[in-house]
Amino acid sequence: MASLSHLNKLLCMPPLNSSPSTSPPRSSVGVSTKSVGRPRMVADFARPVGRVRAVTSDDEWGPEKEEEAYGGGVAVEEKPTETETEKLKKALVDSFYGTDLGLKATSETRAEIVELITQLEAKNPNPAPTDALTLLNGKWILAYTSFAGLFPLLSSGTLPLVKVEEISQTIDTLNFTVQNSVQFAGPLATTSISTNAKFDVRSPKRVQIKFEEGIIGTPQLTDSLEIPENVELLGQKIDLTPFKGILTSVQDTASSVVKTISSRPPLKIPISNSNAQSWLLTTYLDEELRISRGDGGSVFVLIKEGSSLLTR
Repeated sequence: MASLSHLNKLLCMPPLNSSPSTSPPRSSVGVSTKSVGRPRMVADFARPVGRVRAVTSDDEWGPEKEEEAYGGGVAVEEKPTETETEKLKKALVDSFYGTDLGLKATSETRAEIVELITQLEAKNPNPAPTDALTLLNGKWILAYTSFAGLFPLLSSGTLPLVKVEEISQTIDTLNFTVQNSVQFAGPLATTSISTNAKFDVRSPKRVQIKFEEGIIGTPQLTDSLEIPENVELLGQKIDLTPFKGILTSVQDTASSVVKTISSRPPLKIPISNSNAQSWLLTTYLDEELRISRGDGGSVFVLIKEGSSLLTR
């Protein structure tokens, strides 16, 4: 990843202890001595239909098999055990909460994140990421970075009424291309600034990136104009309440302008500078989490689009 300039993770049946008497029942005069059988008890109706089999300690079936013959077993679904790697991944993503992609991370939080990253890197299931291009392929959403070059861009005071909604990297391993993109959201529209680049595999973990062009995306009109109560500019909060009436009155005009701009194609700017290159080292990779380190020593943690980790 790069800055705006670099955009260039289960009842057994109880034992049958009683049995019918083997001696015939007593008879009374005029009463037949033929046994009519013992009275049927309520328990008889509850006894399962099937063969009765004595169970001994050395029975080849064992208690669990007998349980199956009677049909009295209760199946309990066992939940899969969470691996240590999965626990580490969740702990890492949880540690990003409130850091604003790393911008607002405290020194203690950064130390915790570094420790979790180090533990995950030691358990990397794909020690040669460039040999697992199918895993690299796709769109990755930036969740955290220590790259200070992005912090001015993430700062809310830099662009009033505009915020960074998403920073992503899309890798096409078929064509060996990379697109870094920053999506902005404003009161009237959303737009993006991106860079297109080619990459070459230089080692089992490292790729070399050469930026080819920058793209200013076509603004996409939002449903309505949203005016916040206040904005922060140069460290000071500015109350916008008195201006809401004025700002609302120009909504139709502004929407018309945005619609006009939206009809135009994205603006592409070629990058011919031979020095517009960088390299990226992937130190952890699985189906949903990727950890990379840049040429300046910065760390980037990205999550695959569609992963449940993005909803934590």
